[in-house]
Amino acid sequence: MLFFDMDGTLIDSNGLWRDVDRTFLARRGLSYSHAYYEGVAHTIFPLAAKFTKEFCHLDESCQAIMDEWMELAEGLYAKVPVKPGVRAYLRQCRAEGRRMAVVTSSVPEHCRAALEHLDLVKYFDRITYAQTLGLPKKDAALWLAAAAENQVEARTCTVFDDSIAACRGARDAEMRVIGVYDDYFAADEREMRGFCDVYIQSFQELLLPERTRQP
Repeated sequence: MLFFDMDGTLIDSNGLWRDVDRTFLARRGLSYSHAYYEGVAHTIFPLAAKFTKEFCHLDESCQAIMDEWMELAEGLYAKVPVKPGVRAYLRQCRAEGRRMAVVTSSVPEHCRAALEHLDLVKYFDRITYAQTLGLPKKDAALWLAAAAENQVEARTCTVFDDSIAACRGARDAEMRVIGVYDDYFAADEREMRGFCDVYIQSFQELLLPERTRQP
């Protein structure tokens, strides 16, 4: 079975969150830093809010932080573009009879808005929300839960993700991992190339007849 991350893998949305973070921090007279990015980029909403509260020494509650993020991101997921080659690759996999699902750290409302707007929902058997399970994607337990939800053996699954942390979690669950380039994680490209079973700049590389790698 094929598991696809959403943000940065299927859709070009990571920059959206960089802008949200910068606006959120600027409202408090704080600067966006690499240390802050590292704390919020690889995890689920509640844990990112907890990190933000502690890292920025904020008095407001984690719920208030998440509410403000939701306000800043309102409507944006209905406008994000699909990444190059994604739609054609999903059609190709469907024609080959391959089962597919989404495994995402995204807020469920955002995920549904994007996939419905782009008419991608029809390709997937189901969507596993890391936030609903309370598990970040760096945790192998999240990937094992996704396999169980789809009634497949973890070792038979292949994961597409743009985050090295998520790829490590999937590998810990004995899944095959395909790294997907995204500008947001460009600094991790060398590490991703060394770690992943396959690394692609774009899904266009996997399209027949030009495809040279079989995931």
